[in-house]
Amino acid sequence: MRIALLTGDSRGFFKDPGCPVPEFGTAPEALLEGFAMAPEVEVHVVSCARTKMNSPSKLAPNIFFHSLYVPKFGWLSTGYQGCIRVVRKKLKEIQPEIVHGQGTERDCAVSAVFSGFPNVLTVHGNMRLIARVNRARPFSYAWLAAQIESLTLPRAAGVVCITNYTRDAVIGLARRTWVVPNAVAATFFEVNAEPDRGAPASILCVGQVCLRKNQNAFIRALDSLATRRKIELRFLGGASEQDTYGREFLSLVRARPWCVYGGLANREELKALLRQAAMLVLPSLEDNCPMTVLEAMAAGVPVVAAQVGGLLDLITEGDTGFFCNPLEAFSMAGTVERVLADPGTATAVAGQAKRCAQERFHPEVIARRHVAIYREVLGRQAAFAK
Repeated sequence: MRIALLTGDSRGFFKDPGCPVPEFGTAPEALLEGFAMAPEVEVHVVSCARTKMNSPSKLAPNIFFHSLYVPKFGWLSTGYQGCIRVVRKKLKEIQPEIVHGQGTERDCAVSAVFSGFPNVLTVHGNMRLIARVNRARPFSYAWLAAQIESLTLPRAAGVVCITNYTRDAVIGLARRTWVVPNAVAATFFEVNAEPDRGAPASILCVGQVCLRKNQNAFIRALDSLATRRKIELRFLGGASEQDTYGREFLSLVRARPWCVYGGLANREELKALLRQAAMLVLPSLEDNCPMTVLEAMAAGVPVVAAQVGGLLDLITEGDTGFFCNPLEAFSMAGTVERVLADPGTATAVAGQAKRCAQERFHPEVIARRHVAIYREVLGRQAAFAK
């Protein structure tokens, strides 16, 4: 089976065109890792870029890579018309049996649905819900992305939903849906968390610093706990002095010796921190299938997550993780303290989560599920053609 996977190359977005190897999001990279374990498929990864970059022609024996240059005027301001055109041209050369658009955040979904080939989409960030939570202003990036999401969902043969939360959000627009969680890179399953019980308890909070991720309320919620227990609250993710929320976050961190802001971290740095973590906490107001939770589960790190959105699909209270209410400081602090107070239970829950992650999120498992979906779509189209 010949598959075209449309996904973003981070080198162009993060101004790193000199890097010789393409960089995708953690979820698409893990899915590609799984496809590399399925020799019966031939995968062509297609990425649009604002800059011409040197790229390898192959990422694995059965995975090819195509980087397509699109000038600045061909992006969001024109509804990604430039991306649509160059992708259609490349796909005519490749002649895939099916096209898979990874994400509705940028150009991938709209290029897939206007490709001229059978296609499916994966929704990673629910852009319509994110725009609502972040109170996106008309014609802002989030607002425009939400409009494009509404345009593309009904035009695909089906939508791969990484949680039931997403399925509920798209069910009124999508022709067909499947629930398949993100894959986790296999190397995270090799991590075994072993926190130093003699040091301050390392609490990780990973994610872009913004209102939706709720870091500022979480910091304030732990003020009282920090007077009773030795903790180190470490944040990873982008934070900017240019926006009000980011400035407030950085001010809160600087004022508290038990808070550390580590900025952006690569995969190896994250794995090293997970090995030492007493827990990972995600206090989001809205979230879908955050990779940080899946990776922590795979690494055997106890997870405390907000009881919202797709997180309800990922963990079971007291069995594979712990929930808190992100709108209540008492709930966030109380759940963290409960995990710290009973390390035996926390270790047992984390062990069960690791076993569950192996069964549900391993890249080979997820890739095989995608291949089954592609066959289903092509089978339906063939039957309809008759």
